[in-house]
Amino acid sequence: QVQLVESGGGLVQAGGSLRLSCAASGRTFSTYTMGWFRQAPGKERELVAAIRWSDGITYYSDSVKGRFTISRDNAKNTVYLQMNSLKPEDTAVYYCAARRSIGGITTTLYDYWGQGTQVTVSS
Repeated sequence: QVQLVESGGGLVQAGGSLRLSCAASGRTFSTYTMGWFRQAPGKERELVAAIRWSDGITYYSDSVKGRFTISRDNAKNTVYLQMNSLKPEDTAVYYCAARRSIGGITTTLYDYWGQGTQVTVSS
């Protein structure tokens, strides 16, 4: 059974940084793509970053490109989202998700989800 456990959310001032972690367990993820989504109140869930575990290919949405970095640690089975230069509009619940690496890197149909972690950026 796949389990994804996020951590690292919190409250930060605009311009600050946070690093989210997603500890993955339950299977070998070398054939999976991992994604970070976010959902703000009243808005649709948005894929902000993704990484293909096998070769490290990444994707970033335009809203976070140049500020966020997704990475993975094979030994720890953990995916990270380093978030710099945070803005109030980055405030949302952030979710880690996993899917088999079928289709393009921007595919938003994921099979497994974490419980989410709140990120709040104050102005």
